[in-house]
Amino acid sequence: MCAIVLAALAMIAVVACSSSTEQSASPPTQIPDAPPPVRSGQEIFASICAACHGTQGQGQPDWHISNPDGTMPAPPLNGDGHTWHHPDGHLYRIVQQGGKIQEDPVLLPNFKSAMPAFGAQLSHEEIIAVITYVKSLWKDKVSRGLSIRESQANVSMNDPFPDR
Repeated sequence: MCAIVLAALAMIAVVACSSSTEQSASPPTQIPDAPPPVRSGQEIFASICAACHGTQGQGQPDWHISNPDGTMPAPPLNGDGHTWHHPDGHLYRIVQQGGKIQEDPVLLPNFKSAMPAFGAQLSHEEIIAVITYVKSLWKDKVSRGLSIRESQANVSMNDPFPDR
């Protein structure tokens, strides 16, 4: 009888030890304060930009003619407008701070932008991702015999994306 009790106690000890080992081997819980993954530029464009600039970046009709409230319609971002004239740093600031940064009563007295700022909504990396995606919409377009991608890369040398 003593042998049966000892065997039972040994069995209980084995089960107890194995269950505590299984618990310690479980995967760690995810850290709740971990930042969300950076969304792709195409995903950001589809969820935020396409509402005004069109699903293919085609812009709004008559984008170069003021609306009744004085604001300009959303321009095309697919290379058919003027986006490619701007360096990366300027495009970054437009997305981050809104189109109002382009309003200048001396240089552009009749220009009023309706583009909101997205700096509080998008991370540094996401702003760069969406601009990089917009550049992919330019494909192989040329202006005056020059690639608009190359032209934009040249002007960006003096005003690149900010480090942070």
